[in-house]
Formats: sequence, structure tokens, C-alpha cells
Amino acid sequence: MEGPTVLVVDDEEDLLSLLEYNLEQEGYDTLLARDGVEAIEQTREHEPDLIILDIMMPKMDGIEVCERLRKDAHLRTIPIMMLTARTEEEDQVEGLDVGADIYLGKPVSVSVIISQANALLRSARRYADPPDQIKVHNLRVDRDRYLVYQKNGEGDEEELRMPRKEFELLYFLASHPGKVFSRQEILDEVWGRDVYVVDRTVDVHVRKIRQKIGSEYIETVKGVGYRMKE
Repeated sequence: MEGPTVLVVDDEEDLLSLLEYNLEQEGYDTLLARDGVEAIEQTREHEPDLIILDIMMPKMDGIEVCERLRKDAHLRTIPIMMLTARTEEEDQVEGLDVGADIYLGKPVSVSVIISQANALLRSARRYADPPDQIKVHNLRVDRDRYLVYQKNGEGDEEELRMPRKEFELLYFLASHPGKVFSRQEILDEVWGRDVYVVDRTVDVHVRKIRQKIGSEYIETVKGVGYRMKE
């Protein structure tokens, strides 16, 4: 069987070569892009299983690349790992806001990058089970199609599209209405125990979900975490 395909996007030739060699040693098929425009073209042509994306690049930066991919119905569920020298908290929040699954600051070892890539792909496979739907309140969460449907005032369903991690977080909470989960429990279940992400990641994703479905569904339990309202 062929290994998963990873698209590495960076304008540093040394880093591209280093990651290409090490990923292929681990059994990955690799694609390379040196700017944001090429990244979009490669993604549309090959639909990789994972994207490792730098932010500061020529022609189109990683933030815009991520935004465009998350708006594309065919590409929006591809896991994206942001790998960048911009390590301030506001930079991390911006990356998560546009749909990155994890955000790693440079410098970072190749072994950590590969470990996080493996963990992201394991997490993605956990949600590739047979078709399943959850109905809670006026929401229908369709795991097979990665879509959320919400009934409007007239009783008609409106389709809502979410990036992969927003969908998986909503699906997880909707699977356990009324149960409170800490941020760490949510990180472990949705991102996986081997993926390095900070607690703030959960807060950012919950805020984005609330913006799309309304603020009345996911409750904040102060000092603990979040739950789907019964």
C-alpha cells in the first residue's frame, strides 16, 4: 500500500529537502511547494492527506492559503499543520482561527514534526468510520459527509460547513449531551493524546463553532470546560 501523501509548503529550500528526506524515510509520499500559490495548485491537483504549511511565504502567505482551503468543499477537511517562526500568542490564535489543526513554532525538530504528522493522521482516520448522524436540538451532525444541518424558523434545514477540527469537536460534544469535558479531555479525544496543542486551541474552536450555530448550544462550565446543552 502507498503511504499517506504530505504536501510541505515552505520557501526555505534546506527545510524542504530535510523534511522531504525524513518523511519519505517514514513511508510518506511527499509533495513540495515553495509559495502559497503553488500550494493551492498542488492541493487541488493531488488532494494530499496532510499539509505542513509555513506562514511567511512569497505570492500568498500561509494564512490566506489556509483560509482558501477551508472554504473549498472538497479540500476543507485536509489536516493542516502550521510550521512557522511566528510564535506570539496572537499569531497562534490567528492560525487556529483560519482553520489550522495545530501550530508549531520554529525551530522544531524533525522528529517532533513527524510525530505530530502521525498523530494528526491517526486522528483523521478515527473519523473515517461508516456513516453516522447525531441529532441534538435543531442540529443534525453528519459524520459521513462532514456537514452540519440546522433547522431555521420555518423548519427547513440549512447546511453549515466547518473545518475538520471544528466539526470533530462539535460531533464529540453532541455525542455526549449534558456531560462536562475539561479542555484537556477534549484535546485528548479530538486532537489525540500525541498531538501537541495548547488549551487555548479549544477555546478558539468553540468560539468559531458558536459563531456558526449560535451561542446557546455549547455551555461554558467555569473552571472546568465545556458541554453540549441537554
